[in-house]
Amino acid sequence: MSSSIPHQRPDAPSFPCVDANESRAAKLATQANKLTFIKQNNQNQVKIEDVEGEGPEPVYATPTPATYQSFTSHYPLLLDYGGVLPNFDIAYETWGSLNQDKSNAILLHTGLSASSHAKSHPGNDTPGWWERFIGPGSDYAIDTEKFFVICTNVLGGCYGSTGPSSPHPEDSKPYGTRFPIITQFDMVRAQWRLIDSLGIHKLYASAGCSMGGMQSIAAAHLEPERVRSIISISGTARSGSTAVAMRFAQRSCLMSDPNWNRGFYYDGMPPHTGMKMARQIATITYRSGPEWEQRFSRKRRVTPLSDDEMATNVNNPGDAPKLCPDFLIETYLDHQGEQFCLKYDANSLIYVSKAMDLFDMTKPALMDIDQHRKRNENKVNKELLGSKTSHSMEPPSLDSVQVNNRKPYISTAPAVPYAQELTEGLTRLSKIPVLIIGVHSDILFPFDQQRELADSLRKGGDPERVKFFALDGPWGHDTFLIDTSNVGGAIRGFLI
Repeated sequence: MSSSIPHQRPDAPSFPCVDANESRAAKLATQANKLTFIKQNNQNQVKIEDVEGEGPEPVYATPTPATYQSFTSHYPLLLDYGGVLPNFDIAYETWGSLNQDKSNAILLHTGLSASSHAKSHPGNDTPGWWERFIGPGSDYAIDTEKFFVICTNVLGGCYGSTGPSSPHPEDSKPYGTRFPIITQFDMVRAQWRLIDSLGIHKLYASAGCSMGGMQSIAAAHLEPERVRSIISISGTARSGSTAVAMRFAQRSCLMSDPNWNRGFYYDGMPPHTGMKMARQIATITYRSGPEWEQRFSRKRRVTPLSDDEMATNVNNPGDAPKLCPDFLIETYLDHQGEQFCLKYDANSLIYVSKAMDLFDMTKPALMDIDQHRKRNENKVNKELLGSKTSHSMEPPSLDSVQVNNRKPYISTAPAVPYAQELTEGLTRLSKIPVLIIGVHSDILFPFDQQRELADSLRKGGDPERVKFFALDGPWGHDTFLIDTSNVGGAIRGFLI
């Protein structure tokens, strides 16, 4: 006895959200020849093709020097957990001019899914993800008449830098999940090679937001003598368990999508359903309840009156509840997931988010990574035989760093069991001026994490070198993208 398909039953309810997902899948299937998420060009790079139009981030389907610049390292890069990249590319863009002694460079680190396109420029007039914070003149947080700004797509990303969608050197097919596990330190090591290639010895500032706030610290930890100052906005020195759990849930959505195919989907259907679900979860963590209450409250979407209803002045009593997006907050999440699910590579999301989870600046965690690297050093040393230049970024051991004239600092924040370990892990930053910005409404990187970072830095060196700003805006984690007045003002004042 055969059963009828539910949506073919005359009494079955409609599910436009399910229909939309099925329609997207059908469209992808019929456009398979155009939708080859991978395109190999004359630079031997793999890119993500945008099939849905312009997105919030520029997509480099046909890269040219006018769109962004590309740095290629031909020396092997040893990764923290034993992997080796024989060579790699880093996509980057710049604004402003490097001064004669190359002392005015600011390295801007990005959030998880951002590209190098932080600001529009003649080669790409699309507004960047930090468009209103960078520009000529004192009205901007970072004045490009004074500073030379460099922003990269991170190692592991999919907007021009080497990542899981890039060709494996052995067979030219996408790495997929053959790509090695990476850390924030690995991403920063790749950036330091770019900085070396530009002839820059010391950064005026290592600055970043969200994940970039982690990297701003990591860059100074690896090369403390090469960073004049640090700006960490809505970042953390140690990924908390709640954030780890949220990112795990996102990866679970992706990896449960049959189209993910254990990471080897590049010649078929992308895991668009899992990607949409993952983005919906992420969006919940990016904003705040107070903002959503103000914007959406419990309002539900209302179907506009038909022409007949308008003509007869029939009042619309409101739509009956639906199982698809019904409340305005639901439609918002649905929209965010829909517009993102084909904009970013799923494997990049998996690898880069895992790197965020692994970030931990406490001394025991750093010592554990050091042990992993020491066990695998021979992998790179063999490949570097004959090379004139060593590209090792290994700093001195933690125990060898001494801080003179340390001033006492008493924290008023609640004590955490890892406080002393975090202070010890941040020792290499003890002489570097730091700006930390936290937001009370941030639920992804809670405000207490920025306060912990500030307190640990103050305990480990001169407390007055650490500037801490606490913001009360309702926009949650995304405040660093929105609040040009307070975030921008704090940065501008710090860089003077």
